[in-house]
Amino acid sequence: MYKPIDPFLINLPQLDVHGFYSDDVMTVVNEFIYDNYRMRKRKIVVVHGKGQGILKRKIHYELRRNKYVSRYYLYNFNLGCTIIELKERE
Repeated sequence: MYKPIDPFLINLPQLDVHGFYSDDVMTVVNEFIYDNYRMRKRKIVVVHGKGQGILKRKIHYELRRNKYVSRYYLYNFNLGCTIIELKERE
């Protein structure tokens, strides 16, 4: 089956966390956020999948408390992706 590639997502740094356990996922996501914050990226994408929403809930819960994240939201055209906007680095 042909899956069209979204040009918006292809240009953003992505992290795919399919297959991670909910206990371990935030270690990888926090490292990804910090690395991109240091590189002065403004938007990044975490692909968690749809499924039962376990990873999505865990990631969204932890993103609320992350000091590098200014805002996050689900991507409208693929609910298995979360777009994270990072704060500007001083």
